[in-house]
Amino acid sequence: MRFLLRTVICALALWVATAMVHGIQVTAANGTKQGFTLLGVAVIFGVVNAFIKPVIQVLGCAFYILTLGLFALVVNALLLMLVSWLAGKLHLPFHVDGFWSAFWGAIIIGIVSWLLNLFVAKND
Repeated sequence: MRFLLRTVICALALWVATAMVHGIQVTAANGTKQGFTLLGVAVIFGVVNAFIKPVIQVLGCAFYILTLGLFALVVNALLLMLVSWLAGKLHLPFHVDGFWSAFWGAIIIGIVSWLLNLFVAKND
């Protein structure tokens, strides 16, 4: 149940990013298909963040320290571009145009996800 809730939160954050950043698009035909596309992209996003992001954080630890964590913004943008590429390979109509669109989109996704997760009860 927790995975489903996090996926929906990520899909909502992706939706906000598509609405606010010009270079991030979901080109599905109607609202229902757009919703399912965003859910599919949210699953891809979750898998990428679960498996690839920790490896990058360990390998790039020095860059995180030297830039006082600002390198995380670049990593998040590159991971969003990777998610866009994977979505294209899976024939999902989701596309990020370039680095700066991914950069601002990753910031928006992070903020919206954080805000929505504040309202989710923690069952630790």
